[in-house]
This record gives sequence, structure tokens and C-alpha cells, in this order.
Amino acid sequence: MKHAPAFLQLVNEAKSRIREVTIDDVKPRVERGEKFHLVDVREESEWAAGHLPGAIHLSKGIIERDIEARISDKSAEIILYCGGGFRSALVADNLRKMGYINAISMDGGHRGWKESGGAIVKP
Repeated sequence: MKHAPAFLQLVNEAKSRIREVTIDDVKPRVERGEKFHLVDVREESEWAAGHLPGAIHLSKGIIERDIEARISDKSAEIILYCGGGFRSALVADNLRKMGYINAISMDGGHRGWKESGGAIVKP
């Protein structure tokens, strides 16, 4: 997907302020059943088409409004993913501004996860 230059600039600025992990960092942790919050920030239709095992859904459009009700511990590890790692970077930056000190974006997102052979849950 080709993204607009202003969007990419916004994403790159956010990425300079956040922590990112790779799919290779996250996949073994999911497979071992480690405890952390895995949050899908994609749209409802994307979530319904399939998501990562153990993930919860809080789309980019509502996460800032609803995060405190779902994850009140601002020191909790939260790994965010979207389609490719851009929207999740923007969300991680916003959550950081809200005091969530361990909001992390997964670079590569859902697309990269699928391409790597990662399991996908379909409702």
C-alpha cells in the first residue's frame, strides 16, 4: 500500500518516540502463552477477518477513549499491532502521552505475522 507523504512523516515522528518490537520477538511469546496485553488496533472489519491469538480489539478510532477501562495499569506491557505497523506506532505514541510507559508497536503487523506463518484466529 502506498501511503501519503504527510502520513508517513507523522508515523516516522511517532516511531522516533516509541519502542518497537518485531514479529520474531512477539511470536515465541504468544506461542509460550506469556502474559502481556496484545491489542489489535485495526478496524472492526479487519478484526473480524482474522486476528492474532490472544489479542483483544481496541481500534485506533476508540482506543484512547477506552484503554483505561480495559487496561488500567499504566505500567502493563501492551503490544499493539495493525496491518503493517504504522497505525500501531501512532497509537503507541498516544498511549505513551497518556502515561502508558510500556506501549509498544509491533513492526510488520498482521500482514507480516501471516507471512511469517503465524497463527490467525477467525471468529
